[in-house]
Amino acid sequence: MTVTAGRPGRQPLDLLSDREREVLDRVLEGHTYPSVARALGLSPHTVDTYMRRIRAKTGVTHRLQLLRLAMADALEAGPGPTRGAGDVEDTGT
Repeated sequence: MTVTAGRPGRQPLDLLSDREREVLDRVLEGHTYPSVARALGLSPHTVDTYMRRIRAKTGVTHRLQLLRLAMADALEAGPGPTRGAGDVEDTGT
C-alpha cells in the first residue's frame, strides 16, 4: 500500500501533530474512544475529531490501514534506544 500525502518523500504519519499521534497510538493499542478520552483528559467527541483529521491527513479510511502505516513507520525508524535485560548501567563507581 502506498499512501502519498504532503511533500514527496515525507511519510504520512510525519504529517500528524504530537497529539494526533498520541491519540492514534492509543487507538491502535485497542483502546476505545471513551477510554482514550479519559486517559488524555479529552471528550470522546474530540478523540473522534482527531481520528477524522488523522484519516484525512494520511488518506486512509480503515483502522487496519492506519495500523499498517504505523507498523511500516516503526520498521523504517528502526530499533529505539532500549536497554536489554543484560545491560548494566555505568554508575561511575
